[in-house]
Amino acid sequence: MAKTRAILRRRRAVQNIRKITRTMQLIATARFQRSFSRATRFRPYSEQIARMVANVSAYAQVDHPLLRKVEQPQRIALLIISANRGLCGGYNSQVINTSLGFYHERRHLGLDVDLSVVGKKGNAYMRYTGVQVVHRHLLGDNPTYAQVEQIADGYRRDFVSGKVDAVYVGYMRFHSASRQNPEVIQLLPATPAAPAANQTSQVVWQHEYEFTPPAEQLLAELLPEAVSVRLYQCFMDAVVSEHVARMISMKAATDNATEMIKSLTRDANRARQSQITGELTELMGGAEAM
Repeated sequence: MAKTRAILRRRRAVQNIRKITRTMQLIATARFQRSFSRATRFRPYSEQIARMVANVSAYAQVDHPLLRKVEQPQRIALLIISANRGLCGGYNSQVINTSLGFYHERRHLGLDVDLSVVGKKGNAYMRYTGVQVVHRHLLGDNPTYAQVEQIADGYRRDFVSGKVDAVYVGYMRFHSASRQNPEVIQLLPATPAAPAANQTSQVVWQHEYEFTPPAEQLLAELLPEAVSVRLYQCFMDAVVSEHVARMISMKAATDNATEMIKSLTRDANRARQSQITGELTELMGGAEAM
């Protein structure tokens, strides 16, 4: 009897956990749909900005400080975009491991790396492992464009002033609901001919342009915006990927809880059956004794 009660208590505990994981799965699904819709609406703008910069810089052959490439860089900056919360499978560990692999590789080559980390999970990991972090950014679950632009502006100033020779971003790139990959991309110096984050192709229009205002002035306004837009696209990819990872993780937890409940139900039925059989045996033995 005691064994049956223990099994039933455990089953009730698992049922309560399943309610929680199922609720978290539904919340993650709703958040994924919202963030994916936002990212989808923003992507045409980011692609168009990239095309405009590519055309102006290629056609007019205009030089700009944000395009300056240092042949032998001495100091670079690396920004890691992690999540504020866990329960999202291997999302954080994949981003951190890929980014730190890049970090240690550059350190091994003799470069100084200014490491900055976005998100509570990434910052907690760096504190635990003792990796030195220059800037710790604790943003909300859905960073605004103004917040991202402020980060991009700091990197632009550091790059133009020569404080750093290149800027890289480590994040989870979103391809589809079934495919996300941790990547480290170069943010600065800007590469106009390269596709923006999550862009599959880059079309450069082959037309003759008459620039008003002059190409130099146009590029001076477009390039800083293009850098901010590309960084914001990285943040949006990271947010969408996080919600996908949590949605999948919570679905797996819910499915496992369901299977465990079925198994515990079978165990409880067997224990109850064994108990009833024992009681019947005792009754039959008592009747025979009489």
